[in-house]
Amino acid sequence: MKIKSILAVLLVLMTTHGCGVYSFSGSATAAKSMDVTQFINNTDLAPANIGQTFTNRLKDYFQQNSSLRIVTENGELHMEGFISDYRINPVAPVAGPDPNAINTAALSRLTIGVKITYEDTLEPKNSFKDKTFSFYRDFDNNLNFTTVQEDLEKRIFEQILIDIFNATVANW
Repeated sequence: MKIKSILAVLLVLMTTHGCGVYSFSGSATAAKSMDVTQFINNTDLAPANIGQTFTNRLKDYFQQNSSLRIVTENGELHMEGFISDYRINPVAPVAGPDPNAINTAALSRLTIGVKITYEDTLEPKNSFKDKTFSFYRDFDNNLNFTTVQEDLEKRIFEQILIDIFNATVANW
């Protein structure tokens, strides 16, 4: 009985490994390399270096979560795009006792959007053009935005990177 269980496990492992499409890293692509063109900031409010910051985080995320090698050009996968949205909106208005006074907000929302074109040279049906990935985080208006900005951007990028990974090499 024990030998049958071991053989069954080995058979499953060999079958999963042998198909060459799925890996335990979460990537479902047969590609070995990827190149990423530097993202640019196409917004008025975002920090000047946000495109470079996003590009570096994107490369790091794919290297850490897949077996892809990041190359400077001619990768089997190619990604390019730009920061398309960076805005702060009030989300929790607070009314005061004076009806003539300007109402403020208790919370504001930072939203960041990234527009991406993805090319898969091995499986062209997986490619897409100008797809937008966006996420947001709320913050207390009592806080100075510049003191929470870096942390908000980091948390927003984390979710956007997961979404991009799932839409490209994870094929979700």
